[in-house]
Amino acid sequence: MRRSYSRALGTAALAAVLVAAAGCQDAGDSGDNTASGDCGGKIAIFGAFTGDNAGLVLPSLNAAKLAIKQHNEANADCKVEMVEFDTQGDPAQATPVANQVAGDTSFLGVIGGHFSGESDATMPVYQAAGLVMIAPSATRTDLTQKGNTSFYRVVGNDGTQAGAVATYLKGENAQRVFLIDDASAYGAGITAELTKNLGATVAASDKIQERQSQFEATISKIKAANADFVFYGGYTREAAPLVRQMRAAGVTAKFIGPDGLYDPAFPAGASGGADGSIITCPCLPPDKAGGTFTADYQAEYGQLPGSYGAEGFDAAQIFIDAFKDGKKSRAEILEFVKNYDKQGVSKYIKFDANGDVDPSRVVIWAYQIKGTEISPLQELKLS
Repeated sequence: MRRSYSRALGTAALAAVLVAAAGCQDAGDSGDNTASGDCGGKIAIFGAFTGDNAGLVLPSLNAAKLAIKQHNEANADCKVEMVEFDTQGDPAQATPVANQVAGDTSFLGVIGGHFSGESDATMPVYQAAGLVMIAPSATRTDLTQKGNTSFYRVVGNDGTQAGAVATYLKGENAQRVFLIDDASAYGAGITAELTKNLGATVAASDKIQERQSQFEATISKIKAANADFVFYGGYTREAAPLVRQMRAAGVTAKFIGPDGLYDPAFPAGASGGADGSIITCPCLPPDKAGGTFTADYQAEYGQLPGSYGAEGFDAAQIFIDAFKDGKKSRAEILEFVKNYDKQGVSKYIKFDANGDVDPSRVVIWAYQIKGTEISPLQELKLS
């Protein structure tokens, strides 16, 4: 099947438009592809598709494309259009994109944000426009505690992940944990959650800045604290040089970070310094995803899905299911998402009143850096 692409320049980002045929089955068909009458519509997807932290987001983007392509190829009677907006994960770029999408009544839903900061900045815009957001990887706990009624996520939050990290550290007999965060909505948020869980095990803490590249002062504090573990809440751009400089300075404390570091650029940029580091993520290893997702993804892209690939697929599938059910307006799709209740490839998806996926369905995994590879280590117990 030939896929046609068109491009439109947004207020703050270049939008790559994927237009494809998506089908509606006869209303009498009781199978999964059944749609009520006419179907189809347009959705947006936004996130860090380029830039220093893109490796964390691209699996989700690619999986969303895969979900749409598979549906398109199985159907023939209507069209679905997905428009990509590259925000580089920056709230300042995501906000004008939100204004553009919200103001275009042809958009019926949004996949995103992928990062917590850009999600927090754009939620009020999308809510005011009645546009439902489905986030594959925005994990900051309070995103669903602000009274927003149009934000949903198919991933566990940082409160759950922090509890699992604390359980892991206790199991490793951690005695003196040094905490660092990048002062971002995500990094500061998950580090604060972990602080609550660790109590007196926290030896000391420090904050760095986004785009910082030299960490001598922080490393001196780690040494002074005699830390046996260092936890970093943030993203790859700063984590890679941080851990590289730690090792060069003789710091041997074990390095651990959350899902923001689940990015091939982290071990690559650390130049061996990240070897043995632990990354936690409320996302499944490829072989644990449901159905044929992993095999299909590998066939399409020539590699296994990375961080949040399964969640990106599920986010797109929810919108596909809404279109198949004949939903044609923002209000109808918002109501459909609110009441969604179905097995996905990442987990069983049903949302609570705040927009969080059912916490009983959330799993947290620990991954370990081996050379330049990020390998599954173990599923972590939730606390």
